Amino acid sequence: MIILGIDTSCDDTSMALLEGKNKVLSNVVSSQADLHSLFGGIVPEIASRRHVELIDNIYRDAIAKAGVSPHEIDAISVTNGPGLIGSILVGLCFAKGLAVSLKKSLIGINHVEAHVMSIFLEYDVGFPFLGLVVSGGHTTIMLVHEPCVYEVIGSTRDDAAGEAFDKVAKFLGIGYPGGQIIERMSRTGKRDFVMFPRPMAEEDNLDFSFSGLKTAFINWTRKNKLTEDNLIDVLASFQEAVFDTLWRKILKATKRFNIKRVVVGGGVAANSRLREMFRERCGNEGLLVYFPSPTNCTDNAAMVAATGYFYFERGRLSPLDIKGISRMRIKV
Repeated sequence: MIILGIDTSCDDTSMALLEGKNKVLSNVVSSQADLHSLFGGIVPEIASRRHVELIDNIYRDAIAKAGVSPHEIDAISVTNGPGLIGSILVGLCFAKGLAVSLKKSLIGINHVEAHVMSIFLEYDVGFPFLGLVVSGGHTTIMLVHEPCVYEVIGSTRDDAAGEAFDKVAKFLGIGYPGGQIIERMSRTGKRDFVMFPRPMAEEDNLDFSFSGLKTAFINWTRKNKLTEDNLIDVLASFQEAVFDTLWRKILKATKRFNIKRVVVGGGVAANSRLREMFRERCGNEGLLVYFPSPTNCTDNAAMVAATGYFYFERGRLSPLDIKGISRMRIKV
């Protein structure tokens, strides 16, 4: 079985070919990070136009690197939400045209689910498990009962964790993407230099809120003198507050649902400090935690193809009139 995965949900144009559940034949990703860094964040119109310019060549490159014929493809798996609607439509329309021309099955994939299922590119995780997706646009906890059967049990009420990093970085004028820059600057910082709040950590729910934490950081810099000497300590303290908040909610979820396995995905999951913290604390609690490799944490089409594999195997295909949805809700 060969699955073509397509992802244009945000600012990366990506296509991948997967044989079976986890044999990656090719995974081509073209990033627009340098382009959007000029603006301190992603500009949707620029992102969608860039996808249009790149998608034909990305497809040819993915096919060539995989060494397969387009007619050998069994199904086309494509992100149809959530994300930037202009960007989503580029990949979705391309996938529909390809499905018609090659007479292949089409499978619409939820981008957030794909981040969780990316773990199967590298590990055969047992079910059920908790999936935590942490990225620039999403902070979500999912209870995954089995492939294609899951429910959202917690999500952010305002800013996503990665979004909070980007906004702090933009406020300081230190560049984009903010999460990677803050991670790099924080490595030698004192994580307890400032005791920032852990928003909603004590509330009896599994939701997140990072807007107030971002505001707390800004207010601290306005009341105190931010210098070259203490900048890395303040950033390390902010990063620690974000990750500690994530951990407290996950720990609460494992106890509430009596789940021992945790999968962490999304762009922020590539952060070395987050991985270190969760591995240490999960070990202390007798939990198993799984991270995709850093390259599989960020947006890529291999994870879309892997998710499509499970849907194709179960005969859950999509009609050709499937729509792109910017704020797609994950359904059970």
